[in-house]
Amino acid sequence: MSLPLNPAQDAAVRHRGGPLLVLAGAGSGKTRVLTARIAYLIQERGVAPQQIFAVTFTNRAAGEMRSRVAALLGADPKGLWIGTFHSLSARLLRREAAHLGFGPNFTIYDQDDSESFIKRLLEQQGLSPKANPPRAIHAVISSAKNRMLLAEELGAQAESLLERVAAQIYAALGPALRQANAMDFDDLLLHPLALFREHPERLAYWQQRFEHVLVDEFQDTNAAQYRLVKLLAARHTNLCVVGDDDQAIYGWRGADVRHMLSFQQDFPDATLIKLEQNYRSTQVILDAANGVIAENARRLGKTLFTATPGGEPVTLLTAADERDEAEWLAGELARRAAEADVPYEGMAILYRTNAQSRPLEEAFRFRGIPYRLVGAVSFYERREVKDVLAYLRLIANAADDEAFVRVVNVPRRGIGDASLSQLLRTAAQWGKPLLETARAADRVADLRPNVREAFQALARLIDDLRARYGDADPATVLERMIAAVGYGQYLADEGPEGIERLENVQELIAGAAEWAETAADEGDEVGDAAGEGGSGKGASLIERYLTQAALVTSADQGTGDPTGVTLMTVHMAKGLEWPVVTLAGLEDGLFPLARAAGEPGGLEEERRLCYVGLTRAREKLYLSWARTRYRNGRLELSESSRFLEALPPAVVEERSTTPRWDRALRSSGGSTRRAAHAPVAVDWIEDAPQDAPRYVAGERVRHRKFGSGVVRAVSGSGRELKVTVEFDDQAIGTKQLLVAYAGLEREWESA
Repeated sequence: MSLPLNPAQDAAVRHRGGPLLVLAGAGSGKTRVLTARIAYLIQERGVAPQQIFAVTFTNRAAGEMRSRVAALLGADPKGLWIGTFHSLSARLLRREAAHLGFGPNFTIYDQDDSESFIKRLLEQQGLSPKANPPRAIHAVISSAKNRMLLAEELGAQAESLLERVAAQIYAALGPALRQANAMDFDDLLLHPLALFREHPERLAYWQQRFEHVLVDEFQDTNAAQYRLVKLLAARHTNLCVVGDDDQAIYGWRGADVRHMLSFQQDFPDATLIKLEQNYRSTQVILDAANGVIAENARRLGKTLFTATPGGEPVTLLTAADERDEAEWLAGELARRAAEADVPYEGMAILYRTNAQSRPLEEAFRFRGIPYRLVGAVSFYERREVKDVLAYLRLIANAADDEAFVRVVNVPRRGIGDASLSQLLRTAAQWGKPLLETARAADRVADLRPNVREAFQALARLIDDLRARYGDADPATVLERMIAAVGYGQYLADEGPEGIERLENVQELIAGAAEWAETAADEGDEVGDAAGEGGSGKGASLIERYLTQAALVTSADQGTGDPTGVTLMTVHMAKGLEWPVVTLAGLEDGLFPLARAAGEPGGLEEERRLCYVGLTRAREKLYLSWARTRYRNGRLELSESSRFLEALPPAVVEERSTTPRWDRALRSSGGSTRRAAHAPVAVDWIEDAPQDAPRYVAGERVRHRKFGSGVVRAVSGSGRELKVTVEFDDQAIGTKQLLVAYAGLEREWESA
């Protein structure tokens, strides 16, 4: 194994054994250290790949780690367990499912499935889903599971009616999921703990199986995740955790930075190694990031440095509003792409909330700048994709009631809501899954003959597909299933939108075929646990494919031009880097969010999130804020983020937007008003009456979507101010627009 390492990195890689805490600053090469350590254990210490359990937080990071280990070893390390917490837990549970009352073909429910399941439980218990929103109930239960609270403990702590209802549903959820042979995301982490608690012999087996446990992004572990790795490493204590307490940004989903801060108390003989040399960013960018994060009190403490001094100054932009901000940034990035050797794909704009992408997207489309939006609707969340995967789930797991409900009338089979409700009631009375009940629909009371036949025909179809293709690769099953149910024609009948959906289905099949070709050889699926008390049944290709499909997140995907500027939230940017990065919307109340100030540790987490954003940049960093911004449906005055106050003045150059009309009026002796290229919903004239019209008939304006036109009439005032605009494009004609939302711009230079 030949890999250049600095002294701190080398010490971490060659650590002899026992608990190890690697405090790895942003850009300090933590992935290199983790992969080099795995290769070192295999190549130089003689540890078998199947004795290593390496866990991280994203599918992308897991894939990168595996490929790097393979490159270092010169061969794929077959048997190595490397993946996300959820994927590795699912892999373990496929082998141990019988001990917990599940079949190895259990379904993994995503959030939509879980919420739908909870809605049916509410209805079964006579509770109103409208008064008790399933999404809110699911969030309360998920939070309790992440804190490892039982239903009765949640009930004892409940302070509101919603929490009491959530505790009631939580108590019913476990048995109901078991009957459906299904687990939700949180169960994937909790069920291994239940297995180890109830079957200590299985814990002993897995402790012996994994000689080394390595954890990436350790600062993001929740209570269940930390408990799992501590249990696995309890016998040998070869627990290597790598992370950065300054990048702990997932407290809202149960992660607890205290695990990192208290690791040395949990393991008194732990070795601490700090990686402080940064290989990503210029010293100027690091100085800015160090200045911001130094304001936090609860941290282990480190200072990033780089061997390369200097760098471009950090540009701090003050804009009039969010459109002004977006236009300036779009123009600046276009200029850099034209003048510098940085393509658009080497640039990113990061923001605090997804809603901030809209003006940026509009500005980019207006200028013809390609962009890629990450974090929008996931490919796997699209209706047509969920439909065909539900069929596949039902083929793999006949007890999957959520999948049955989704496909029962897709394509339409003449089964109405009343008939389905009757089947649901009968299934509950019989204690049977819906598919099994549908097989015996002739015994279900109050169903018309044609509906009984429709239910039984669906059951025969699923049974036939399972018998024919249950052991085939997922792409083949998808193709045969789509043909058998007529799903392609069903989409084609929807017209142009349906054809687009059909293309997504074809893309899903192509992806499934590609997955089958490159599926990681788990190598030890069958028999490794059988002789030691495990189930011994390996997961089928369909079950493995469904597992990975269920665990794909929107962070693993993007929509738009892959060669364009990346637009995403700062949370999603964790672990990524670009030569040019903009952190937009740095205003108090937005970044940091207003609610963070009132939550314990909230402001420190927001500051860590800001630090994550700053350290994504390699060469150039832009920061921007707007004096006004539309938020919650109204225009609000803003103040710059308090985080900007911590920037060292020496590394910052300040810029502000200067409108074209302002320069023109100054040169002609006219009076100054406001930014021409920002929406005109706010007037900067201090002495003008609040209801003074801001437009006059005859002046020219420009609309983002409709183009240029002439104001023909003005009516109303304040937030009700309306203009009637005759647009140059005759196909658009004349429209009446509400000024507060229209985003109009005056064409000052041509007026």
